[in-house]
Amino acid sequence: MAGALAALTGVMAGAFGAHGLRQIVSPRGLEVFQTGVTYQIYHALALLAVAVLAGFGLARRWLIASAVLFVVGILLFSGSLYGLVLMDLTVLGPVTPVGGLCFMAGWVCLIIAAFKRIPESG
Repeated sequence: MAGALAALTGVMAGAFGAHGLRQIVSPRGLEVFQTGVTYQIYHALALLAVAVLAGFGLARRWLIASAVLFVVGILLFSGSLYGLVLMDLTVLGPVTPVGGLCFMAGWVCLIIAAFKRIPESG
């Protein structure tokens, strides 16, 4: 559900950026906003992949950790970029790298999940 919701809102944000912001923000602002959209969509797809991988016997706790980190990464990374562009909240600047670290940690958890595959019972 989180992956589908993140994908839906990412598409909505992308459409808003492409059609609603062009006359309002600078080209650099559009670029920053688009970066938020791009990372949100990538990680929405990653969340969907985590859900699929759950059916393949990967270590559940690492998959859950990965999914949580991807969601937090979307909120912090993409959310801070949206706030910077839409509300000029420069205080959010330091939040963006924390979201990026969450993305990286989520990928590390997914790698660990793959290595800690649960053996099939025979």
